[in-house]
Amino acid sequence: MDDSIEKLPEPKNVIYQRPVKLDDALLMTKFGIYNLCLITISGTILAAVLLETLGISYVLPVAECDLMLTTKEKGVLSAISFAGIISSSHLWGFLADTRGRRTVILPTLFLAFASTILSSFTTSFWLITITRFFTGFFISGSSATIYAYLGEFHAKSNSSRAIMGASFVFGVGCILLPLIAWSVINQEWEFIIPLLNIVYRPWRLFMVVCGLPSLVCGIALLYFPESPKFLFSRGREQETIDILHQMYRWNIGSKGPKMELTSLLQETEAQQTKVRREEAANSKSVLRLLQQMWQQTAPLFMGTYLKRTTIICVLQFGIYLTSNGMYMFFPDILNRIAELEDRGVVRTTVCQAVYATQVDISRLQQPVVNATVLPELCHQKLDISAYEHSFVLETIYALGFAIIGLIINAVGKLPILVFIFGFCGICGILIVFIDLPLLAIWFYVILLTCGFCISVVNACTVDLFPTNLRAMAVCISLMFGRLGSVVGANIVGFLLDSQCELTFWISGVSLIGCGMLSFFIPNIYKRKAMEERFSVSSRTVNYREYHRNRSVPVDLEQNTLLTGFRE
Repeated sequence: MDDSIEKLPEPKNVIYQRPVKLDDALLMTKFGIYNLCLITISGTILAAVLLETLGISYVLPVAECDLMLTTKEKGVLSAISFAGIISSSHLWGFLADTRGRRTVILPTLFLAFASTILSSFTTSFWLITITRFFTGFFISGSSATIYAYLGEFHAKSNSSRAIMGASFVFGVGCILLPLIAWSVINQEWEFIIPLLNIVYRPWRLFMVVCGLPSLVCGIALLYFPESPKFLFSRGREQETIDILHQMYRWNIGSKGPKMELTSLLQETEAQQTKVRREEAANSKSVLRLLQQMWQQTAPLFMGTYLKRTTIICVLQFGIYLTSNGMYMFFPDILNRIAELEDRGVVRTTVCQAVYATQVDISRLQQPVVNATVLPELCHQKLDISAYEHSFVLETIYALGFAIIGLIINAVGKLPILVFIFGFCGICGILIVFIDLPLLAIWFYVILLTCGFCISVVNACTVDLFPTNLRAMAVCISLMFGRLGSVVGANIVGFLLDSQCELTFWISGVSLIGCGMLSFFIPNIYKRKAMEERFSVSSRTVNYREYHRNRSVPVDLEQNTLLTGFRE
């Protein structure tokens, strides 16, 4: 008698029928067109942040007459978007944790675009300042959450690959910024809008173009659901399964076998984390929200962590002070140098060119300005050299981060920090004395590459703090960095026309000081395997560490730190 049991063949249209972990279920959906679309959208959103915050640097030189801008007002206007980002980052992070990633990303993209449209029609300094603040306020919402959103559609084994893909898209956006500015701003058309009493010139259109990625990504996200990991964490299992099926259909197509996934295994969650998350979700009080934020932040400023936090924050402040603050006037200063060269001046320092090409706004405020005075005083387009050197700077960043990623394990963080801080600082000081314009411009470009240190310092931060404090430490340090952007841009705005040399001295000396401070970073002399956390991408935003940290699940052990972004 044959006791053997005949084994029935498994149906061909079934991949998995028993409950699986969400991470395994995400692997079952494969990696295909769905993931590529999300990666492209995420990278474009990050590029939109770059266009919205740094694109204004190309507008300031050509909009000064239309908006009657003084150099001090240019400094305020160049920094105001960063102020909007700083003021709203924690708000969007909290809402993303409690209301959903897509719930935050989608409306903020449309609101940022609406604010950008309004700013393109403004006719005064205060109006454009207010609208640009709200642009930064809203664009922070999408940038604060997009990496959490992207990562939660991928298993841990694929999340780094997805982030690197978004980084590549972002890097392309960085390089395209000066090309977009050149193609739009240097046009020679204009027309009058009688209803608004404004002359619509190319710089206004450029601002709209900078906002278009936000609109396009917002429309694209209408066709994508909420993060499956967020839904699953909220107990919405069936919705999560439906999303997994949708991902699988997109990736495999109609010809592939059907995925029969009926249930997911509930994953354990630390009780303290669960209670904190539920309290945050159910909290209706603003005071309670502030208390929760303080409970997450206070340990960084106590005991042995106080010294570490202070050093990291000071370093990020000093880096952003120059890499962003000085960058906001980079196209303007290059345009002034080119203007002086057009007059036949061969040898001049950067500051002599700045002093010789100041625009007297008071002359434009006279009751009558004839047609011959306006072209003499105002720049309606930027010199091609401003775009060329900006393009070179972006390309240097892309290549530089690749090189740093290759050598950081072998060389260590301290030599890299000291070399970049010292070299950039010395170049910043030498700019004051060099009277060969082309050489001075190249030294200016080198000065701005101090942004390489942002990610190296982030890598140090990951090593210095335990898991429960690590993300918040990166958040706080980058908050100080963006504060440095605001301070740096305003310092340049206030001093450039009267004390130009002092602005470069401040940048150079502060960077050299940061290089000296690097020696005091705890454990900086040890080149551990932890340095593998530093990963390469085309100047991808530090947003991931900065924004996902606010209780948003961040696996800094699994997902490597991304490279710095002058934003």
